[in-house]
This record gives sequence, C-alpha cells and structure tokens, in this order.
Amino acid sequence: MNYRKMMSLLAASALTLSALTGCGAANADSSETAQASAGGEDGVFTIAYAPNESTAESADARNGLAEDLSAVLGCEVEEIQASDYNAIIEALRTGSADMAYMGSQALALGVERTDLEPIVMKAEDGDPEKAIYHSVLIASSSNNEINSIEDIKGKTMAFVDPDSTSGNLVPTAEIIKAFPDDNLNSDMLHTNGDFFEAVSFSGSHQAGLQAVIKGDVDVVPISDQILASEIANGNAAEDDVKIIYESGAIPAEAVVVAEHVDEATRQTLTDFLTSYDNEQYFTDVIKVPGARFVECDMSDYEDIIELNKIINEF
Repeated sequence: MNYRKMMSLLAASALTLSALTGCGAANADSSETAQASAGGEDGVFTIAYAPNESTAESADARNGLAEDLSAVLGCEVEEIQASDYNAIIEALRTGSADMAYMGSQALALGVERTDLEPIVMKAEDGDPEKAIYHSVLIASSSNNEINSIEDIKGKTMAFVDPDSTSGNLVPTAEIIKAFPDDNLNSDMLHTNGDFFEAVSFSGSHQAGLQAVIKGDVDVVPISDQILASEIANGNAAEDDVKIIYESGAIPAEAVVVAEHVDEATRQTLTDFLTSYDNEQYFTDVIKVPGARFVECDMSDYEDIIELNKIINEF
C-alpha cells in the first residue's frame, strides 16, 4: 500500500480507534473493552488462511498485508495456516481466529455453526460484476478416453476438500445434474465403486492439478482462476491438461469476520480491505492479478447456501 493511502486510512480510522474498538484501544479498567477490541485479550488479531492461500510463494504477500493492517489496527496481526476449511470455521467459532479468507461453501457451512459475516469479496479489476469464478473439471491432455463430463463415469476422481466450493460442492451438483438417469447423490459420488472407480480428496487445488498431470487420478475439479495462476507461475504447462467441463458462475471467495469482532472494527477492516492495493497480495495470495476487494454481505452467497443445503439433504 502506498504511503499516502496508508496515512488516509490511519486518519479515517482514528476516531474508531479512539472509541476503543481497535486493537490499540486502551482502558485497563475494563475487561469487557479488552475483549471487544480487535486483538482480544492477547492483543493479537489473527487471520486464518486455507492451504490454497498458504503456499511458500505467497508468504511475503501475506506478511505484507499483516504489516499494513497492523499499522491501521494498532496491534500485532498474525496469519495462521489451517489444515482445511473446517479448521478455519472452528478457529472462527472458538476465537482462535478473528478473520479468514474462504470460499462460499465453507461460508455456507460456517453460518450453520457460528455467526460469521462476509465483509468483502475478491473481484477481477475491482469490478463487482466480476466477483465470480468457475469450477472446471480437468483431465490429462494425453487421456483420450475423457473429453467431456459424460466420460467420467467409472474413472478415478480426486475432489479437493469436503468444504471446497469449486473443488467439491459445485462439481458434485454438476455431476448429479449431468447423469439424471443414475439417480446420484453426494454419498454415491464420494464412495469408491459407486460411480467412480475410486474417489479421494487431494487437499488443495494445486495438489489435484499435479495428480492429474502425473496420472495418479483421471479427473479433478479446480478453480479456473487457480488453474490459470498455476500455469502463469510455471507450475503447469497449458498443454498438460484439458478442460472437459465448466460450471456456471460462482460467487467469489470472501473475507469473513468472526462473531466476536465488534461492529466498529468490522467497518475499519472493510474500509482497509476495499482500499487495499498491494498487487503482490492479489497476485500471490488471491491468485487473480489485478483483482481488488469489493464490499459484500450474506445476500451474495444465498444461492450457494441453498445449494449446500440441497446437496447435503440427498
């Protein structure tokens, strides 16, 4: 973030901070005030990331945002890597994390367990109309037996994570829709021998991509934006894989805050993130060069929340 913009943000948040809503708020006589501050009792504001955003290549960019946000909040900001989206939800629920970056299915699962709130979402070029992405099914370019979604029955599949939107929820729904005569449900798609010869979870989009390239599995779903980022970063060649199916638009990943984060701090965070312009962060962490954060709320994720309920009722 440039110096002038940082100073503007500091000035804009000064009243909020003086009202004891930020990490630096100081009233030693009030434990309630300490608990309401963004840093909580330990004075540390914690951001949780999933494995997709916790790569070694993105460490500097994550640290950069933490340092910039620390200057605004007036306290230490740290990042933690969660093992999966479920761990992120638990961290938010239990107070181990204050803010997180997550996909819309994780958000849909999270609202069933805690009152998290999305405050901003990623958008290509900072355009709210472009705050979307797609799930694509990919196979090895050398696999001549798989050229469309209709060809995946009886093959091996590696979904990404049970709580991944583009890596599990949406492809599950799309496969069920593509095979109406099979009367499929989610359990069948995730059980060896029912629909797929073998099915597993790769743990991350990047790991799934490499599994297809190496021939360990026949098909994987992946975010189209992560696929483009992996190719751009030289982790895969464009002709290593082929896209055999693309889903409809999915609402972009969101930055969410935990229930215990007070309203004034939420507004400070929203103002900071919607003004954040560190390109390295959006390239290395968010995986979309030129993207920026735009303000959002729960209404942007209603369709995914409903889809999650439908799939889990099968």
